[in-house]
Amino acid sequence: MRAPIGSFEDACPAAERLELLTAPVAAAVREGWGGFPAEQIIHVDTDPEIADTAAFVEHHGSELLNCSANCVVVAGKRGGEVTLAACLVLSHSRVDVNGVVRRHLDARKVRFASMDTAVGDTGMEYGGITPVGLPPGWPLLIDPAVVDQEWVLIGSGSRRGKLIMPGKALAALPGAVVVAGLGIGG
Repeated sequence: MRAPIGSFEDACPAAERLELLTAPVAAAVREGWGGFPAEQIIHVDTDPEIADTAAFVEHHGSELLNCSANCVVVAGKRGGEVTLAACLVLSHSRVDVNGVVRRHLDARKVRFASMDTAVGDTGMEYGGITPVGLPPGWPLLIDPAVVDQEWVLIGSGSRRGKLIMPGKALAALPGAVVVAGLGIGG
């Protein structure tokens, strides 16, 4: 199978690669969401040593920077309450944590979640966190530029491999909210 973006040697429907996905991601792919056919979720097997965006696009092509998205976990705090959420922006952007995210979560203070929290609560590997298979009830904030992409390259839940899917499929994920201004600097 040929991936719709990039030049990957090893692409296959993610439903045929569940053993390469972390448990929460595999469960989400198996169950599906929003009426998107499972065949539209593609897994590309990649070297975990080059999973970080800069190394990845250097190896697989700079054109991927415009259609790759990063998922980060944030912790919003108001009083004694902490709300964990995920934010998805194009890789050449950064998340407006102290403005848009703070207001959307109605938090007094928002910071990036610690690595232990992000990994422990998602069941995914740091550097491979994806919006697919997030814990139930988590808000998933997505920049409109991600949804507007025909195909988006995202993490697979582990540092080995990536997922490719339509941007509109990401907006249909549980808890997803498209938030204008979420990604800045891109």
